[in-house]
Amino acid sequence: MTNLAMYMFDADASGYGLWMFLSIGAVALFVVFLPLTSWIDNQRKEREAFYRAETMRRLAESSGEGAKAPIELMREQSRQEQAKKREGMMVGGLINIAVGVALMIFLRALVGNQPVYLCGLIPGLIGVALLTYALLLAPRAE
Repeated sequence: MTNLAMYMFDADASGYGLWMFLSIGAVALFVVFLPLTSWIDNQRKEREAFYRAETMRRLAESSGEGAKAPIELMREQSRQEQAKKREGMMVGGLINIAVGVALMIFLRALVGNQPVYLCGLIPGLIGVALLTYALLLAPRAE
């Protein structure tokens, strides 16, 4: 492998160090780091789900009044999740609109005589669609 890399970069090996750095970095990123972070995130989600289920079970077993608490807690969590999704769609829509406007300004300044700047309408209109859905069509949290 070293001989192949030396052959690729000529005999003086001026780019050999960069090639080795990028090779090792790619292996470290895609073979070690990404699977490890994914596994850690899955473990955290599983642990949170287990603790939530255990809390619900204990509340439901406590008494007649305590049985209503887990149901109300689940409803409240559902409402919060819906509100968070709607808010995320609104933020995503605003970001897309801003990107579209910035792209239009940039392309207009870069290529003045041709209507290339109209490409900025693509992310801008996607942002308008996201905002329209989030504000008018998305189900409201009850």
